[in-house]
Amino acid sequence: MLPHLDVRHLYSVVILAEELNFTRAAHRLRITQSALSRQITELEKQHGFQLFNRDRKRAAQLTDAGRTFVEEARSALLHADRAIHLARAAHNGFENVLLVGHAPHADPAWISTLLTIRLPLFPKLKVRLITHFAMQLVRGVLANELHMALVTAPPSDGKLTTVPYAKTHYCAVLPEAHQAAHNEQASLRDLSRDDWILFPRNVNSLIYDRITETAGNQGIPTRHAHEVMTAQEAFYLVSEGAGVAILPKPSVIGVQASGVVVVPLFDPSLTFETSLIMRRDEDSKVVNAFARTFLRKYVRKLGPERQMELPLSA
Repeated sequence: MLPHLDVRHLYSVVILAEELNFTRAAHRLRITQSALSRQITELEKQHGFQLFNRDRKRAAQLTDAGRTFVEEARSALLHADRAIHLARAAHNGFENVLLVGHAPHADPAWISTLLTIRLPLFPKLKVRLITHFAMQLVRGVLANELHMALVTAPPSDGKLTTVPYAKTHYCAVLPEAHQAAHNEQASLRDLSRDDWILFPRNVNSLIYDRITETAGNQGIPTRHAHEVMTAQEAFYLVSEGAGVAILPKPSVIGVQASGVVVVPLFDPSLTFETSLIMRRDEDSKVVNAFARTFLRKYVRKLGPERQMELPLSA
């Protein structure tokens, strides 16, 4: 018989995998660093494999076994959370529950649109928003764990319907003393002498690779000083002189730090389409009606050539 897996331990592993630092992960979990370390060690001993490699600076790196474990742990936690939510919705009298995924750095306007949609034919519809990184959102839709998701630069997959509805631009977060801080636009070449602060590859591998490949194609050396999970952390590191940050524009909305400025990043290859994705075989009337309603909110902004792509027929 396999040893019992505590849901709290699964959650701790997932958070540590996102932060790759025991101190930051413990802070998010609201436990002590020693308690987190003890949980991870107990889990590794119980199952006979190592999840993380550690160093003396409280940093952590996933092992191959750890990467596999984290992917399945995320799925297990999503299933458990979904079971509770669906049961609660049924208990409260909702006839339909729609699970919609989005990235942590989604534009607030998109989220607001999702929350204000009302479908007259489905008055007892409950919408539940779930936050995950891009690749987890795609897997969630394909596995029928999510009905739809808003994903920037989604991968091509024949099992998905992918409908672009917005352009997502990137920006540079710079110290006020930076030579490009007062430009109307910045380029990657303006940042060639700086250490770069980025969201890690597991947030969105396609975007991460595009940034590094674009720099390489332009002969720009990239020095990755730090990888962060939030724009606020990036702003703090910039304010402390740790480098410059390259972030999606929606993520910096409302974020501030002393001595830090945000400049639009001009490079056509660093503008990405954000799409609504669904399973291609999705035949639920409520899911399709909700998707059409969301897309209608943005169809006028896309221009007539893009309007023809939208599945807005009933």
